[in-house]
Amino acid sequence: MTNERKMNSNSKQEQLEQFRVNDQGKKMTTNQGLKVSEDEFSLKAGERGPTLMEDFHFREKMTHFDHERIPERIVHARGFAAHGEFQVYESMKEFTKAKFLQDPTVKTPVFVRFSTVAGSRGSAETVRDVRGFSTKFYTEEGNYDLVGNNIPVFFIQDAIKFPDLIHAVKPEPHNEMPQAASAHDTFWDFVANNQESAHMIMWHLSDRAIPRSFRMMEGFGVHTFRFVNDQGKAHFVKLHWKPVLGVHSLVWDEAQKIAGKDPDFHRRDLWESIEMGNFPEYELGVQLLAEEDEFKFDFDILDPTKIWPEEDVPVKIIGKMTLNRNVDNVFAETEQVAFHPGHVVPGIDFSNDPLLQGRLFSYTDTQLIRLGGPNFHELPINRPVCPFHNNQRDGYSRQTINVGQVSYHNNSLAANTPSPATEAEGGYVHYQEKIDGRKVRARSESFKDHFSQATMFWNSMSQPEKEHIIQAFNFELGKVKSKLVQQQVVDMFANVNLELARTVAVAIGAVPPNAGGSDITKSSPAVSQENTKKLPNTRKVGIIIGDDFNGAEVMTILAALQAEGVQPEIVSEKLGKLKALDGTELEVNHTFLTVDPVLFDAIYAVGGTAESKKFYKDAAYFIHEAFNHYKPIGATHEGKQWLEMEKMTNSPGVVVGEDVNEFVSAFVEAIAAHRHWSRQIV
Repeated sequence: MTNERKMNSNSKQEQLEQFRVNDQGKKMTTNQGLKVSEDEFSLKAGERGPTLMEDFHFREKMTHFDHERIPERIVHARGFAAHGEFQVYESMKEFTKAKFLQDPTVKTPVFVRFSTVAGSRGSAETVRDVRGFSTKFYTEEGNYDLVGNNIPVFFIQDAIKFPDLIHAVKPEPHNEMPQAASAHDTFWDFVANNQESAHMIMWHLSDRAIPRSFRMMEGFGVHTFRFVNDQGKAHFVKLHWKPVLGVHSLVWDEAQKIAGKDPDFHRRDLWESIEMGNFPEYELGVQLLAEEDEFKFDFDILDPTKIWPEEDVPVKIIGKMTLNRNVDNVFAETEQVAFHPGHVVPGIDFSNDPLLQGRLFSYTDTQLIRLGGPNFHELPINRPVCPFHNNQRDGYSRQTINVGQVSYHNNSLAANTPSPATEAEGGYVHYQEKIDGRKVRARSESFKDHFSQATMFWNSMSQPEKEHIIQAFNFELGKVKSKLVQQQVVDMFANVNLELARTVAVAIGAVPPNAGGSDITKSSPAVSQENTKKLPNTRKVGIIIGDDFNGAEVMTILAALQAEGVQPEIVSEKLGKLKALDGTELEVNHTFLTVDPVLFDAIYAVGGTAESKKFYKDAAYFIHEAFNHYKPIGATHEGKQWLEMEKMTNSPGVVVGEDVNEFVSAFVEAIAAHRHWSRQIV
């Protein structure tokens, strides 16, 4: 790797360093650098007199405060982000000339923002919703943005309908309710009357819409793009992020309770994981399709409501991204970052997906209003690591100080510079696709199948996943007031699966449809979360423990759990230290009042010989909540007696034992499984 490339790989962090300001220990100044002698009282005409207009410090301070907020994003307003780096595993030269995908020794800086879609910036994070998963690669050829979601398809096929979709899913305008929720009339009225949404709705009502964490969800580019190599040969490509920890979700009751107990649950999880050194990791995968194979499937590969089944077009894993640094300032970085699917580098190009084509306009347009003009690229978080030169000038918030008299092309006064670069010099050249057609407002016939992949998704689900989808339908449609809309939706989804539609109809009081059904038998096991990686790493376990516990055994178990990557946190009646019978002390992390069982992945009940009746009552609540959410439960000592009293000891995922090593092994295995769906709820 050349010295220049080494420099570029680190330059984003170095570039941001010059904008970091640590005010600690410094004297206060105005924004012009004038030292301030007083910051508590405004300048007045006498101690009890009126404030004077000449108080420039007051006016500067108040004016800045009045303008501290920028318009929140219309969608993806509730987000959180982190810095990291990406390395390709092997050169992709055969398929693309993008330089950051060539050299496995190069680390490309990245910035990733995760988000919900429908809610406002202050909404809860565990709502049922699509999650944004957008990555900015700071490459030596310029910024490349992979602007994606955690679901590989979308509600609509053409971008012209995007305002309608968002108007429908946002709080209803007459009463501004409900917040961050799709369980209301206008959204489901849109679904029933825009049936291209069928496939997306199946994903939206699945466990994918309530992820356990940002660290445990997939990311998808959604659209069909092109890779183009240095010979000009193109392949269609879809891009995937595969979390190293696997894909895992919450259960609906748990997600709702977390929204009240900790509305910052997902951002807290990401922040704390990075601070602890448990860096989130995602592998980049690509599905590649030769241009000559464009029409060999029973769906249109440009249709954004369709996936390319991984069994038909395998995902090739080509690199890994590691998020290893939290932001210094959420507003300056997370809120001001500007993503755009049109930010590409040589070797990456577009397809004619009509949803993608519309996004290529919309993203620039929205940044102009959010970030105050055309210079949003000059904000520190958006600046590329490579230099940029053009004849664009002035405008709001211009930070570049351009020298010289020339700001136009062509010119002779500056030897016609800056000048365009040839393709050999790294200039971006659009792929020369042949286009031959009439100007029409129409949808391709190949886009008119709305139900086959929705049925394939249903066929791919395990029985617990199917039950969760049914429950989600029942909840969402149960919140809809219009009987007409309810019936329309039930009739619509009879085209996906007749038994599904009938079951939902009975639950919500609609008329069960008699016609419909599908003869599609194909499935795609890759879309089921039952087939994901199952690891114990970074799982949080609440340890319920009191004074006079068995010190030696408990400390051995806690150490063994930590050695497996599990994160134990001590829960008891009060903060401070707990003392074991042998004098061992444990620091309490939470009380029963300050934490809740829904915030843990598993519960380990230990107890102690000095517990009160209230202690047992609080512990029983934790155990029952975890049990009813199908979570792993471990118990030793007095905790074992509690489970026996609750008649839980013979249930799947409940681990009790006398031998320490056997207990740890079985409990870790239960934690890795994530949920135990065969459990009968008591």
